[in-house]
Amino acid sequence: MIDLKVFSKRRDRFMSQLVSRAAIIPAASLVTHHADCDFPFRQHSDFWYLTGLDEPDAIALLLPYRKHGERFVLFVNPKEPSEEVWQGSRWGTEGAISRFGADIAHPIDQFSKLLLDYLEGAEGIVFRVGQHPKVEPLVLQVWSEHLDKSPRTGAAPLSLEAPCPFLHKLRLYKEPEELERMRVAASISAEAHELARKAVRPGLNERFIQGLMEQHFLEQGARGPAYGSIVAGGDNACVLHYTANNAPLRDGDLLLIDAACSMGDYYNADITRTFPVNGTFTAEQLAIYQVVLEAQQAAIATVLPGNNAEDVHIAAVRILVEGLLDLGLLKGSIDGVIEQGAYRHFYMHRTGHWLGLDVHDVGSYRLGEHPITLEPGMVLTVEPGLYFSDRLPVPDGQPLIDERWMGIGIRIEDDVSVSKSGYEVLSAAACKSVEELTFTC
Repeated sequence: MIDLKVFSKRRDRFMSQLVSRAAIIPAASLVTHHADCDFPFRQHSDFWYLTGLDEPDAIALLLPYRKHGERFVLFVNPKEPSEEVWQGSRWGTEGAISRFGADIAHPIDQFSKLLLDYLEGAEGIVFRVGQHPKVEPLVLQVWSEHLDKSPRTGAAPLSLEAPCPFLHKLRLYKEPEELERMRVAASISAEAHELARKAVRPGLNERFIQGLMEQHFLEQGARGPAYGSIVAGGDNACVLHYTANNAPLRDGDLLLIDAACSMGDYYNADITRTFPVNGTFTAEQLAIYQVVLEAQQAAIATVLPGNNAEDVHIAAVRILVEGLLDLGLLKGSIDGVIEQGAYRHFYMHRTGHWLGLDVHDVGSYRLGEHPITLEPGMVLTVEPGLYFSDRLPVPDGQPLIDERWMGIGIRIEDDVSVSKSGYEVLSAAACKSVEELTFTC
């Protein structure tokens, strides 16, 4: 787990951007699964990033315009034995101060009463509208009261802004402590992929492999899977978000596994590997696998300071299109096919996304027309793929897909951090060369 002092430094950086605005950052609430049963609690990533407190329904106030000793205020559920016997121990107001560094802490039921006073002196409110249905009416009511008073008092009306431009830019650049937690997540996830690959054989069910991997996540101290594990044999791999995971693995098919773990402090990995169920590629499977692997290697080599995520995507697309042209699965020129988008029935997604506290992590990819430049500390996935099915129509002028290619779905995904000298593949321990996938790694 990350040292709690790190959260204090993050709050300082965040408040330096707020200047004289007040930030209201709520925690997540419990979500009902069915009847009176809740899903396992998952903290809101912005709240976690600033506090490290893993309890529901808390609210953090960041007040840079107030004097030291009053700038970090937490509203939390108080300690209450009759509640804790059902839901587990709480830190309460004393723990919020002694453990999590709050300057002041209050029971959560005092938030509506005290918020207006805490906003005295603020030049704006930073709060994400549309995400926190319990808190939003209280914030908007206080904001409305201030707007009603401003004509009489002569005070400028408070602005209402989202925290995203301030906070998500900070989260885009991973600190050394964050990178280390992501290395651990990637290492555990890579181990699980290797366990799965060595266990696979025809006749097993996809769900058996899912259970094997997720058991390893838990045994190694992770919180659990970072997202719904995808264990997709044969044509199921051509469904990008396939999570049924209940089909038998057939001799001669490929198995695509997109699965990784989330750590106790919410840092995630995201890894995909594809390999033959029986340990041997068919000629068609091998041809497509080699194209995807070459595309991924070219894209990873582009993860360099000064480049951008669009460069990574284009590097992959060019290799994929070139390979499909060579195999007779597309026709035309590389540039012409790319310009027309005539490859998208085979490759319909982007080549990667930011990774961190969220699997699809926050942070812009573009500022207007200009792609965000890759810089040290950023982490992204690199995940080209090719999928052969009749789910999407073949573009006009392109060849129909011969039956021998149908049902092949291949994706290879790694987690890559940008370093000063280039890049680091955090998930490199998961085998992916043809030799490794057909023999013991």
